[in-house]
Amino acid sequence: MKSLFGILNNTLGKKILLLLLAMLLPTFSIVHSAQAAERVYASYSALERSISVSALERYAIDGTIDDSLAVYTKYIAPAQMQEFRRILLNPIKVNAVAVSQFLYTPQGEFMLQRLTEVIKTDSRQPLPGFHALRSALILAAADEKGLTLLNLLREYPSASIHIDLARTLGIASELEKLVSETEKAIAAVVEKADIEAKMIEPSMNVSQLPDFRRPGKFAVQKQSIRLLDGSRNRFLLTDVYLPNASFQVPVIVISHGLGTDSSNFQYLASHLASHGFGVIVPNHTGSDTKQLRSLMNGSASKVAEANEFLDRPLDIKYVLNDIEHRNKNQFRGKLNMQQVGVIGQSFGGYTALALAGAQIDFKGLSNACKPKALKDTWNVSLLLQCRALEMQTKNPRKDYNLRDDRVKAVIAINPITSSIFGEMGLNEVKIPVMFIASSDDTVAPALYEQIVPFSWIANPNKYLAVLQGGTHFSAIGVGKSSGEQVGLPSDIVGDDPALARRYINSLSLPFFQAYVAGISKYSPYLNAAYAKAISNEPLGINMIQSLTSTELAQAFNGELKQMRKNQEPSTSPLYNPP
Repeated sequence: MKSLFGILNNTLGKKILLLLLAMLLPTFSIVHSAQAAERVYASYSALERSISVSALERYAIDGTIDDSLAVYTKYIAPAQMQEFRRILLNPIKVNAVAVSQFLYTPQGEFMLQRLTEVIKTDSRQPLPGFHALRSALILAAADEKGLTLLNLLREYPSASIHIDLARTLGIASELEKLVSETEKAIAAVVEKADIEAKMIEPSMNVSQLPDFRRPGKFAVQKQSIRLLDGSRNRFLLTDVYLPNASFQVPVIVISHGLGTDSSNFQYLASHLASHGFGVIVPNHTGSDTKQLRSLMNGSASKVAEANEFLDRPLDIKYVLNDIEHRNKNQFRGKLNMQQVGVIGQSFGGYTALALAGAQIDFKGLSNACKPKALKDTWNVSLLLQCRALEMQTKNPRKDYNLRDDRVKAVIAINPITSSIFGEMGLNEVKIPVMFIASSDDTVAPALYEQIVPFSWIANPNKYLAVLQGGTHFSAIGVGKSSGEQVGLPSDIVGDDPALARRYINSLSLPFFQAYVAGISKYSPYLNAAYAKAISNEPLGINMIQSLTSTELAQAFNGELKQMRKNQEPSTSPLYNPP
């Protein structure tokens, strides 16, 4: 589903009027309301101007500019007017039921609340504006040609739409600052990668190394196991990929993210198995594709229950225990169940880190989830992280140490980390760890959720890879048929997702060979020079092994301390460098 934050990011470079109007675009993929908006009013302090919806419609359809619209042509270049016209008509193909259900989730209501700070009905009160905007989005999404800004204006159930330009400018400034900060942080990663690569290249001919993007030499057999953890009433359909090897093999577990399932990571499981790993891919019942479908058809009220923060790691522990019992007979002792690696994406990244020993910091999370902090944030992933507080409310004395000693190394792709773990919780990870971030991730923003948290980790065996041009969805493979999974538009998935998946294959294989299989000859791949050797356009990749607080502070030219000073300590992932 397309995020509001992503749409805003894509419009920040345009003039403020285009940004203002693009803000009305929905967050996703004809019935008409009894009343439709007739005029759009834009106010700044005591000044107010208006444009009729019919004038916008004529301009969108045939390019006619009437007197009310002509005023704006004095300030907006012709090319930008044409872009505005495209925005009015450009459709987003979405599922109307999905839109409706999403807008009733905490994440959907959060986005609506942020929009209604600037978009109001005649009454100028937030609650009527909230309901009016939700109604307009749902009705406009039902248009068979797709959802457009023009349709949204037609469906708005008020005679006029009032837009607060001053607040719009404030929001634009907040987003521009976030984008700027992210760009600076990524520039610091690139600079550090250049330095690290130069230190390695003289002693290493990267071009002569084998190509890990290619499948390995082992044939792969896949089988599915139906498991039931009766103590938690969790049904765990689990895929197991076995290489046709004559020796005992180490094990990798893949944990999918929210709203996906094991089928989305078949590409990675098959690749690792072909290189001599046993691969286990469970389906997390409470946060998989079925849960998302249940949300859409109304049989579920939440994207994921709070207990998923506990149940997901316990799913993997249960599956490992069960397969360990089956190993002697069903798998003929082929799996080395004491040498396990875990790789997870998004919520699965959280799961991997929890199994690696990261501790939930309930005190820090509580501070980060205060109403004011949530009201001011553009980090949508914080809404999911805050759900974990419900676990402690129900059982404050419960031990949430989810570390599994069988797990020897983990990879977290686009993980959520900043508040659920914080600096203290992440420093409990004592085993090798790799973060993989995406520069254009609008769900778990790279700056907040991966880059700054990476700098918190004192563990020397740590790695950070950044996909430049990647999104939160780049690493997710093609899953089940479209009838079973919610499809994503190509512009949301990002540049060349096939290339992103090849990067995941190329980085995870040597990492797990070195730290799970214990084969030292793979260590030379885990550096900046190797990442640069496999990097290709349009989706580049950089990797670093360290990033200190001082280096990150230098990237912000001293702004880091000021950012920390201007925010509540617990609401900002940016720490105070020495």
